[in-house]
Amino acid sequence: MAPARSSIRLGLAGLLFCAAFAALFVFAGGAHAQQNRNGWQVCNETSFVLEAATGRPDGRSIVVQGWTRLRPGECRVAVNAPLARGTHYLYARTSSAHRGGRRQWGGDAPLCVDPSDSFQIENPPQCEPQGLEERRFRRVQINKRDSWRTSFAEATQYTAARARQAGLQRLLMDAGYDLTEGRRGADPRRIAQAIAQFRATAHLAANATESQLIDALEVAARRRAGQVGLTLCNRTRARLWTAIARRRGEGWESRGWWPLAPNACVRTIDEVLIQERYYVYAAMETPEGERLLASGEPFCTSPARFAILGRTRCDERFYRTTLFSPIRVPNRPGLVVEFEDRDFLEVGVPPRRLDTPNEGDAPAPVEGPRRGLPPPSAPAEAAPTQDRTSPQ
Repeated sequence: MAPARSSIRLGLAGLLFCAAFAALFVFAGGAHAQQNRNGWQVCNETSFVLEAATGRPDGRSIVVQGWTRLRPGECRVAVNAPLARGTHYLYARTSSAHRGGRRQWGGDAPLCVDPSDSFQIENPPQCEPQGLEERRFRRVQINKRDSWRTSFAEATQYTAARARQAGLQRLLMDAGYDLTEGRRGADPRRIAQAIAQFRATAHLAANATESQLIDALEVAARRRAGQVGLTLCNRTRARLWTAIARRRGEGWESRGWWPLAPNACVRTIDEVLIQERYYVYAAMETPEGERLLASGEPFCTSPARFAILGRTRCDERFYRTTLFSPIRVPNRPGLVVEFEDRDFLEVGVPPRRLDTPNEGDAPAPVEGPRRGLPPPSAPAEAAPTQDRTSPQ
């Protein structure tokens, strides 16, 4: 008996989206589907490699399990057991190999996950005391006991075959291959040349399958991601709220927020660093209040998630003026910045404001306790960008 189907369709313009389930969607093609169709099958109709987690009722508890890896165009059974009719839960994130930040498919149901390893747990009342992190899952109403299928989709509809093609193209670009697109998209000959070049470089066997090619490309893209960009790591015992700022063209841009649990890292810029310096902000949450970095230059921020152009007249534009610490980038394509307890002032001590350049002037000298480490470093989960609810 074919499994019943539902579909999660989400646009990917930002880092976190929640959307209503679409009408029943017939998944095309079965080459990548599991032969055992009993249980809960999840399908990836996107151009990303996905990692999915499920939640299912078990008596009075909810059993949360992850991660089920899904290549573009692939289906796998995430729950290989008879299903209980009722509300189930589903969440997915893109592989950290992809550029552009870690995208997520979710909803409004908070459940706990282990962001860095495979897991199966009974959902506890609180995540942090168990060393877990909270993610927002989508509710899925399942009304069959033998089988059910749910698909992840992008705003652009893909068949299974087209999702695999688009996924290969995305992974090639993530791995550093130039596939500049024209009006009709990427040149198929350039894509074929890039695949042939990668096969030779990666020493793939002549009979390597498309799945093996995708796996090897993901490894290469993940390795490249660890070598470029700006990564922030929390080496304190408290939660941090972080943001970055940088020069963009002739102006400036500030962007945030990234909440960081202890020992977590996030890659805030996933392209080669070309500026001489960048700017970082971090505030440590403590029961007594916030602890801030010692000094910095003013940029604009907002209590909610933000990407703001320009660094002057913040108050007039209904933003806040916040001091960001400058970081010098010594001719490296990537940098890891680690925050430690000693980097933060005591509660109630305000940071010192450095001389502020005008929009087109040279930046102020670099001061402060920031330390940059050359990648590779900082594995870990890129926590979802979200509103910042704590006081600034």
